[in-house]
Amino acid sequence: MSTYNEKKDSKPKSSNEVFIGKKPLMTYVTATLVQLASEPTVFIKARGKSIPMAVDVAQIIVKRMNTLGYKVASVKIGSEAIKSEDGNTRNVSTIEVAVSRNSS
Repeated sequence: MSTYNEKKDSKPKSSNEVFIGKKPLMTYVTATLVQLASEPTVFIKARGKSIPMAVDVAQIIVKRMNTLGYKVASVKIGSEAIKSEDGNTRNVSTIEVAVSRNSS
């Protein structure tokens, strides 16, 4: 799985990624929909406590905006070893949800 930016709300490396942080849910839904207007697939990425919000963003786009014709293309899960401030290394769960247009 790709490496996440240290600051979650910073700009992603490519235009088809949305990194979930601490902003309101609909901020990420809007950002994803804007990117889906120009990209065939957008990757919603999160780690740790932000994972449930990433799932919610994907579900809002797929289920509640079903007239727009989007689907969950793939889901990847994993973990990263993170060194905490006290020097200990701990594992943090990660998720990457690919949302794309239906090909119909």
